[in-house]
Amino acid sequence: MKSTFTSRSKKEILVVDDTPDNLRLLSAMLSKRNYEVRKSLNSKNAIISVKADAPDLILLDIKMPNIDGYETCRLLKDDPTTQAIPIIFISALDDALDKVKAFAAGGADYISKPFQEAEVLARIENQLHLRDLQSQLEIRNQELTQSNHDLEQFAHIVSHDLQQPLQSMIGYAKIIGLQYPDLLDTDASQYLENILDAGNRMNRLIKDLLSYATVGKEREALATVDCNQVLAEAIGNLNLLIEEKKANVAFSEMPVIIGKEVQLIQLFQNLIGNAIKFTQPEVIPEIEITVSLEPESSWIFAFKDNGIGIADDDLNMIFKTFQRLHDSDKYPGSGIGLATCKKIVESHAGAIWVESVEGKGSTFFVKLPATKQLIKSS
Repeated sequence: MKSTFTSRSKKEILVVDDTPDNLRLLSAMLSKRNYEVRKSLNSKNAIISVKADAPDLILLDIKMPNIDGYETCRLLKDDPTTQAIPIIFISALDDALDKVKAFAAGGADYISKPFQEAEVLARIENQLHLRDLQSQLEIRNQELTQSNHDLEQFAHIVSHDLQQPLQSMIGYAKIIGLQYPDLLDTDASQYLENILDAGNRMNRLIKDLLSYATVGKEREALATVDCNQVLAEAIGNLNLLIEEKKANVAFSEMPVIIGKEVQLIQLFQNLIGNAIKFTQPEVIPEIEITVSLEPESSWIFAFKDNGIGIADDDLNMIFKTFQRLHDSDKYPGSGIGLATCKKIVESHAGAIWVESVEGKGSTFFVKLPATKQLIKSS
């Protein structure tokens, strides 16, 4: 909806009524309250006036020649440049059906004649206040959208600009270790190992940041996705980690949904990878992935593990960016993975949450619309 919010010091009201006495009465009443008043005796001139200079509010009679109030309201509401203007019907028609028709046409309120001055003024002030709040909300949303866009662009650019020099640093450090081992004493070898470790951590952080920034920006279209294949790809990508930790990953039959396959693979991979990584060193990771169909036609995927769990105080923080809840030396990570998961799920019109017992494990739940529902929302 295009906003027609104006910054004029005095609110302007257009009064449309084919009875001159009503126009004079309403104009005098509104002028006393410091409103700017415009008047029109018919709908045709009123529409021309509104399109030339949009008022802040319209008081509109229903019974008028040629174009009645209902049709006038519909015409204004069908036009993106005027649809945000609140329209209050003011009419001698007092039947419930007339009021229903007025609201169906797009009216914001309805006042019956003969009217009370206090009621008219109260309803006008209420609609103007609501309109101001709506306009402020639209401006705020635009600012937030732009801010998010700028942050994502910044993350994307910084990630790309940092990757090349970082790869050079890691590469040269490896060359020193391979070609000059005899020149390095124990301390120097340890320093070099620390450089490589820090470089690899930074590389993971940059890749995760870039991944987070590009969720929802890819050109990949919604398509039919077999989650069995998604799960197989995710497990395949984690094969080295699974073998290293001797992890057991059990899963049930997965559904076919509408989604973006690359994003869903990343989602599954992040959740399974976390379940494997965040376990005690002496514990073999046990991950179980199940799915169920809810009555409201949503799939609920559950990723259950026997890991270290999450403290109650930390549960509301884990899906925020750069939230690291554990020692980075024991449990390496960027603090972006779960934020990326949340972004992927929400881009699929879904939800993600966790249930956890510290020291015993966690279950991450992902709710995604079943096929028909997601097609409709997209």
